[in-house]
Amino acid sequence: MIRTEIHTHPHVATHMPSLAALRMTVFRTWPYLYDGAIPSEVDTLSGFAVSKTACLIIASDNGTPVGASTAVHMTEEDDHITKPFRDAGMSLSRICYFGESVLLPAYRGQGIGVRFFEHREAHARTIPGVDTTMFCAVERPAHHPLKPADAIPLDAFWTKRGYVRTDLTCVMKWKQVDTQEKVGNTLRYWSKSLV
Repeated sequence: MIRTEIHTHPHVATHMPSLAALRMTVFRTWPYLYDGAIPSEVDTLSGFAVSKTACLIIASDNGTPVGASTAVHMTEEDDHITKPFRDAGMSLSRICYFGESVLLPAYRGQGIGVRFFEHREAHARTIPGVDTTMFCAVERPAHHPLKPADAIPLDAFWTKRGYVRTDLTCVMKWKQVDTQEKVGNTLRYWSKSLV
């Protein structure tokens, strides 16, 4: 039986090992191709673990974590996430940022991803002044050599949730399964108004 639990500050920190393990497993596959390691995961998640507005949703199958999703007020996000908004003169205080949403393949298509969005949007509404939710997703060339033949873009899923593709992008660097060093990757922001 799949159980969904919602954790907020200060209780998210104890669940970082589960989140890190899921990130390393899911993000290693298409389209992120992330070749991660525990030390870098710990560093990446350290800020989120202590964020006052952090929200972590974990889906478990008989006690074993199979998926996780995060949200946090944009004012508590890292500079590389907030830079496009600051450069555009946008107010960070109005935005709740949705971070990773990772789910093991065997559990997809069962409505868990939909619940992740519902829980995060409900959390966003509890943050004073927030009227917008946003997330970003990596963009890959249509004919990338590592793209699986059966890969299905998530654009339709996000659009159905009410999200709109924006002109805002950011660049994040990580080591990929097909690279020796960290490389820059462009991620596109998607937005939804809560009003």
